[in-house]
Amino acid sequence: MQVLFWGTRGSLPVSLNAEQLRQRLLSVLEVAARLPAGQLDTAIGRAEFVDALPFALRGTYGGQSACVEIRGNGPEHLICDLGSGARGLGNAKLARFGPGTPQTYHIFMSHLHWDHLMGLPFFTPLYIPGNQLIIHGCHAELEAAVRLQMSEPGFPVDFSLVDRQVEFHPMEPGQTYDIAGFQVCAMRQMHGGDSYGYRFAQEGKSFVYATDSEHKLDQEEQWAACVDFFREADLIAFDAMYSLAEMVSVKADWGHSSHMIGVELALAARARRLALFHHDPLNDDASLDRLLADSRRFEALSRHRRPPLEVLSAYDGLIVQL
Repeated sequence: MQVLFWGTRGSLPVSLNAEQLRQRLLSVLEVAARLPAGQLDTAIGRAEFVDALPFALRGTYGGQSACVEIRGNGPEHLICDLGSGARGLGNAKLARFGPGTPQTYHIFMSHLHWDHLMGLPFFTPLYIPGNQLIIHGCHAELEAAVRLQMSEPGFPVDFSLVDRQVEFHPMEPGQTYDIAGFQVCAMRQMHGGDSYGYRFAQEGKSFVYATDSEHKLDQEEQWAACVDFFREADLIAFDAMYSLAEMVSVKADWGHSSHMIGVELALAARARRLALFHHDPLNDDASLDRLLADSRRFEALSRHRRPPLEVLSAYDGLIVQL
């Protein structure tokens, strides 16, 4: 199983602006100025220099909103959410399979807020005859919300032009479904209008997609249910939008969690990897680097006698092999 992150931001897409890029280049040049003479004279030397830079200088976490792909051993495609990252995913699928080979896409919607649906009108496979989109979700308003994304006056291409290629499959939380060779189960989460996490299992590997969810420290029943849902997962994509201080104070009841809570839950569940996800658009790359470092220190302090947990921070383009 592979998990590919096409969009990892929360709330709305963001990008580097000109001044941020200028400051980053200046920081790289300052590091380069301290190198021994001649180290950057060759292509290999320059590549090694760039690869040794901190991630916040040599790369970026990206700015597309939530969209994650799960690849298994079958020909059909599984996607969690259709944020703006769905545009890049759709273009990649078209480049690989072309317009002449029909494909089936299973879309699992965590919830119906616009940042998780905004990529649908720009998902190119939607417009290619023969392709099929099967949209799964637990909300009664699922079909209405999807259709609204492609209707006047918000979008010029009406959903009626593609509705023959789209099916809606309702799911019930707590039930396990066999979908495209995966066992899939949903869990209700605490978020405005409700949100649902998904667990995908195939051939002994499991991935949990748990975004847009708040975890109250004093709600033991909810905590225990989440630990059970996360149990021994190979990878958890976890809503880590806020710091712990923000989550329990000024942003309490906003429907999101923190990196520290993610570490606590994943350790309690004896999960193997935790991917911090749904990054706050206010956090730049350096801030996300610091949150990752803090999370890793907290994991080491909190592990006790439990198996180690690998903590990473999801970025647009990240591929995790399970």
